Formats: sequence, structure tokens, C-alpha cells
Amino acid sequence: MLEQGLIIKVVSDTFTVKVRDKEYDCKGRGKFRNDNLKPVVGDKVLVDIDKKVIEKIEERKCLLTRPPVSNIDIALIVTSIKKPEINLSLLDRLISIVTINKIIPVIVFTKLDLASKNELKEIKNLAKYYEKIGIKVFNNRKIKKLKKYLKGTIVTVCGQTGAGKSTLINAFDKNLHLETDEISESLGRGKHTTRVVELFAVKDFYVVDTPGFSSIDINIYSKEEIRNSFKEFQKEECKFKDCTHEKEMGCQVLEKVNKGEILKSRYTNYLKFIKE
Repeated sequence: MLEQGLIIKVVSDTFTVKVRDKEYDCKGRGKFRNDNLKPVVGDKVLVDIDKKVIEKIEERKCLLTRPPVSNIDIALIVTSIKKPEINLSLLDRLISIVTINKIIPVIVFTKLDLASKNELKEIKNLAKYYEKIGIKVFNNRKIKKLKKYLKGTIVTVCGQTGAGKSTLINAFDKNLHLETDEISESLGRGKHTTRVVELFAVKDFYVVDTPGFSSIDINIYSKEEIRNSFKEFQKEECKFKDCTHEKEMGCQVLEKVNKGEILKSRYTNYLKFIKE
């Protein structure tokens, strides 16, 4: 019997497919291998529940390759304030990558309790800037507000190792009990704790933990894709339509950077990305 389902977990060549309220461990058809196509978490599929075989993969809205997940609506970019220190280069890199992949970036700041008053003030100003350019910002103290925003979506969680990604997912649903680990004091970064890619059902949305996401190379994308992923650049009318916002005459982005209207760290990271 053929049914429509959603792949919620992948372990090696076994795909757990959720069909309504039941789960089936399935294999993929041999032709997928011949077509160089592998089912991934998030795929909407047509499955033979009697034979436990995936017959067809529906067209994907988007596809991330590391880790392999598809049809993501929102990416929560978990960003630690302290231990590990905030990494604006990684934050902007992830914003660009998910934007290029047609996924909505949302910033979630964590470990606010470890920050000083001055540091919290800087984070508040930073949050205001990202909100101004159209990127939603939350923190892990406002879980109910975040869960309400995520209703009806498929969500991926990415960011710094040790920033609290698994802890955040556990906060969405206390029954999940994802494995977490302490920050390695000697290395100043977290120990890898996530073992498999899996889609978890929370009350009103799905969430996938994504090991290795932060190590995606941005150099697989073109300069134009990177430029267009910086939302604040899109509003400016430069002298030349193909302006790369580096040294061109009449560049409105450069002018706004010099005036302090575009965040300097954003512009510095942009230059870094297009040169990689």
C-alpha cells in the first residue's frame, strides 16, 4: 500500500518514515543509487508500507548537504555570548548560507547569564541591528515566545559547538532528553555530542539537530549569491548594478558603512566571504 510520509531519521541506509501517527523503518529503491539520489531527513516521500520501501522522493523545497536535510523552513542560529565567546563571523556565515538556500535565518542568543552588563548592552544593540535588517532575534530565556513563532514549521538548529543547541531542543520538549556535554575548558569549545541526524516532533513543529553544519564552506557559493544574502545591501542603489561593494565609485554600501549605518562587522565579514 502506497502512502505519503516524512523521513524523520536516517541511520546508514535505513530511513525512518512517519506516516500519520506511525513510524516505519524503510529502505530506498535501488534506482535512487543509480540516479545518485539519496533520501534525507525532511524528505516528503511516497512509501510502500507493506514492503517498507521508499518508492518516490517528492520535489524538495531546499536541500542542505552537511548534514543532509531537506525542506527546512527556518534555521535557528544558536549563538553563545560566553563560553564559547560570540563569533560574529560564524553567525554571518550561517545567515548567508541559510539565506542562499531559501531558509529563514533566526538568531537565538544563549548564555546571557554569563555576560556582564556592558556585554548585555552590546548584545542588545546587535540584536536591534539584525532585527532592523529583517532577521528575527530571540534568546533562550523566552522559549514560549520562540515556540509560538515556530508553529507549523520544520526547523533546523545550527551554530557554534558548545553554544547550547541540544539544550535548546530539550527546552522545546522535556521528553526529548538529547545528549549534551559540558564545554571543554582546555579547548574553549564544546565536545561533539550529536550522533545522528533526526527530525523530532515537538507539539506544533518539527526540529532537526544538525551536527557539522557550522563547518560548511561558503566558497561553494558565488560572489553574487553571497552579496545577495546580505539583506541590508539590497536596499542600496549603487552607481553600478553589478557593484560588489568593495571599491567601486558611487557605492552606497561603502558610504553607509563609513557613516556607521551598516554594521562594520557585517561588512568586514562580507569582504572575507567573497575573498575565500
